[in-house]
Amino acid sequence: MSETETRTDAIAELVGVERHYVMGETTVRALDGVNVRIERGEYITIMGRSGSGKSTLLNILGCLDRPTAGRYFVGGRDVSKLDDDALSDVRGHDIGFIFQSFNLIPQLTVLENLEVPLFYQGRVNAETRDKAAALAERVGLGGRLDHRPSELSGGQQQRVAIARSLMNDPLFLLADEATGNLDSNTELEILQLLDELQAEGKTIVLVTHNEDIADRGDRTVWLADGRVDRIEIQNSKHESLA
Repeated sequence: MSETETRTDAIAELVGVERHYVMGETTVRALDGVNVRIERGEYITIMGRSGSGKSTLLNILGCLDRPTAGRYFVGGRDVSKLDDDALSDVRGHDIGFIFQSFNLIPQLTVLENLEVPLFYQGRVNAETRDKAAALAERVGLGGRLDHRPSELSGGQQQRVAIARSLMNDPLFLLADEATGNLDSNTELEILQLLDELQAEGKTIVLVTHNEDIADRGDRTVWLADGRVDRIEIQNSKHESLA
């Protein structure tokens, strides 16, 4: 049995992943032999100091970059050597992105922003519009479909971003400091929404610098100098995954 076939039960898995950058005569090992396995329905948080490799790992997980060495599996498929077009397909179909800055298009309404992922795949139609409306309702914005981002609060904009990340029915959600631009009350609302999504079976990977936020996940992967320093279990039901 091939290595790829033995890994089809994981949503995502990094095996011996390295990412090096050459800067003049110096080689920076941003990631250095990272092994992380993400199971279906799991809520993983990633932490580490500035320069620990969080951003590089985020780019690898989101198929925005490729490993220098090692393998990265998404849904059992080795994507570590795919070309740009193939990686774009993986991003568009298998990963839902949630950004700190929301990344909404200011000229578009809530409904139109939700349809953007499917627009680029040529899949916008009456059925997808109904799905967008249903997701807006799911995140509490059913009455704001015709509003533009400038007419929404920061928390509402992030709710749109979360709904948008679900439009493709992705294998997992990848959130980068998803509450970094929000006040504490709104932050809690967004974190509770992520908790609800996991309870519904969604797989979530959240990069954060806040330990209290990290503790909401099932496991926290701590990075240091491009390596996995330790993995902390936050929820006893996932003890077997450490």
